[in-house]
Amino acid sequence: MEAFAVARVQLSFASIVATPGGAERFATAFYTALWSDTVGIRELFPAGMETMRQRFATAVGWAINRLGDPDTVTAFLTQLGRDHRKYGVRPEHFRSAGRALHTAVRECTPPILWTDALDRTWARVIDLLVGTMADAVADDELPAAWGATVVGHERVLPDLAIIRLETDSPIPYHAGQYMSVQIPQRPHMWRYLSAAIPPNPYGQIEFHVRRVSGGWVSPALVGDTSVGDRWVIGPPLGGLHVDRDSGEDVLMIASGTGLAPLRAQLMEMGMRGDNPRVHLFFGGKYPCDLYDLQTLWQLATTNPWLTVVPVVEETENPWWHPVPVEDPPPGLHRTLHGKLGKVVSQFGSWADRQIQIAGSPSMIKTTLYALSAGGTPRQNIRFDPL
Repeated sequence: MEAFAVARVQLSFASIVATPGGAERFATAFYTALWSDTVGIRELFPAGMETMRQRFATAVGWAINRLGDPDTVTAFLTQLGRDHRKYGVRPEHFRSAGRALHTAVRECTPPILWTDALDRTWARVIDLLVGTMADAVADDELPAAWGATVVGHERVLPDLAIIRLETDSPIPYHAGQYMSVQIPQRPHMWRYLSAAIPPNPYGQIEFHVRRVSGGWVSPALVGDTSVGDRWVIGPPLGGLHVDRDSGEDVLMIASGTGLAPLRAQLMEMGMRGDNPRVHLFFGGKYPCDLYDLQTLWQLATTNPWLTVVPVVEETENPWWHPVPVEDPPPGLHRTLHGKLGKVVSQFGSWADRQIQIAGSPSMIKTTLYALSAGGTPRQNIRFDPL
């Protein structure tokens, strides 16, 4: 698609989400139009739609902002289309989704910007988006979801658990990816979790979960999960990976359980003899938030290409978190203090690195800003939208 058309659509979408509550109104308009367009499609989705509306607006914005990189957009939409199979979505449903998306864009774009030319351009973009997803659903030969059994549940902090499962058959994911899960305590409610270990032929998988205040699913994951529980796991998503052919070294930045997809990649790299240099900054508000630091130190001790830099904002744990973080073994990096993004940016621009960021949306946003302000090219930085 020509650059002018891409810029026109990007400006239009920016005008939608720039106003307070704009993304929420856009997502609501889409789902309202979708339910009205096709009888019975509402029943395919969960009763509570707040999280889905947020993810919908995020996913559309992510794809629109990267229309100039068609390979990346195609890969993302292909994965997303396959992920919708777990709801029972069929290829023909995407035609309804395309009409609803066009309606939502038209309703939410400021009237002064909406023209016949913009309408036609949006129609082309929407055909591309929904057509890619529909083709992925039609061509996918993998299961829509996998069954799995919980074999371990370790409460490492009062609000954080490490959950281990064995899937009925191996899930074809790569280290760095995430997937949606549905648990028996919260049927019909899906949440995305990143695999914390690389794939193996035995179908073993591990997730690190932190309880979100006010959340529906994470409290049950942390507090109510038991060995023997049966989970449903959706197809793998995401594109975080280390490009070993680029010749560039790697910067990884993680906070909290955002460590999981980076940890999986490091473990996989540890199985090889030839790797680029990796600097991993692992941050948290309190020392106890660096819950898996001992594992990282063990990896760094046995893999000289890896440097682990712990970062905390506070030097002491709150009284309800009694778990301390010990001093690093000899030769490993001491703990630094401050906001994670600011600490990383103090080391320079990192312009010669391929960069991955994983953590909460607010952490990713502030770290992106700090790196960009320090001269790091945005095109060097990767993070997953969902």
